[in-house]
Amino acid sequence: MAILDPSPLAAARYHGDQAVAPGMLDFAVNVRAAQPPDWLVQRLAARLRDLASYPSVADVHRAQDAVAERHNRARDEVLPLAGAAEGFALLPNLRPGRAAVIAPAFTEPAAALTAAGVPVHHVVLDPPFGLDGVLDSGGVPEDADLVVVGNPTNPTSVLHRREQILALRRPGRILAVDEAFADSVPGEPDSLAGHSLPDVLVLRSLTKTWSLAGLRVGYALGSPDVLARLTGQRAHWAVGTLQLAAIAACCAAEAVAEAAAGAVRLAALRTDMAAGLASVGAHVVDGRAPFVLFRMRDAEGIRKGLLNNGIAVRRCDTFVGLNGHYLRAAVRAEWPLLVQEIAEVLR
Repeated sequence: MAILDPSPLAAARYHGDQAVAPGMLDFAVNVRAAQPPDWLVQRLAARLRDLASYPSVADVHRAQDAVAERHNRARDEVLPLAGAAEGFALLPNLRPGRAAVIAPAFTEPAAALTAAGVPVHHVVLDPPFGLDGVLDSGGVPEDADLVVVGNPTNPTSVLHRREQILALRRPGRILAVDEAFADSVPGEPDSLAGHSLPDVLVLRSLTKTWSLAGLRVGYALGSPDVLARLTGQRAHWAVGTLQLAAIAACCAAEAVAEAAAGAVRLAALRTDMAAGLASVGAHVVDGRAPFVLFRMRDAEGIRKGLLNNGIAVRRCDTFVGLNGHYLRAAVRAEWPLLVQEIAEVLR
């Protein structure tokens, strides 16, 4: 099936928000709620008068310390980011000779590396995309000195076991783990965020959980040496005052507990939504993230029919290893409307 633009780089740059127009019921974007919680809005609003000044070292340290306490890491192992996507954009600064990306996966890392002239090898997993315990390290070229893997993976929603991820390590290789949705998995059982390993870089996002897509907030966790290499050509003040305030607020103990409770509710909602989709003939990939990847006959026709009825879902032919038979939908309480509309389109 054709993608929006014939160039692979254009496909990699496609994002779900391109499918959404004002007033639509949005299952294409994985932002959890329609707006940030009131307490977070108030915390951010309190800093608006500080915007005449550059972000202070104290602001940076407060954000780093909150993340460090959250994951039992040292301050110098924490790098605040303007969203996890900024971390992916910085990967070429590691100057890899060859990168391997476990696919299907979020497209930004491969796009950034390719644009920087880094050779990228996609290790494409067959369905069920690693759920069978096969995260094929044998498919990763031995000379790949950077390997990127999602956990849980976007768009498949598959959660790989921690030991599977660590099996990808090799001497002289950096392993970059995209944990943008890890805080949506109850208990975060396979996260590497709390493990200080010299060759493992963990990228985390706060954007989706706290509905901050208009601000973009996240952080990287890694050894001071790797983080220094990552930021070698980074612009000054890449993370603003409000972003630093959001990181500090969202990594405080109360916020972490709130997110954890939300992850439990989301998991139950996901189970119901998956069953609903299966009831109209969808083959649902068994995952743990706050979105559902599913395969259907004439998925593109269904997507267009939903679009005509004011419902957006994420097309998946822009992901390496997937095709037009797959769709991705964010887990939302409104899922019965999605299932109902799919049934109508199929009639």
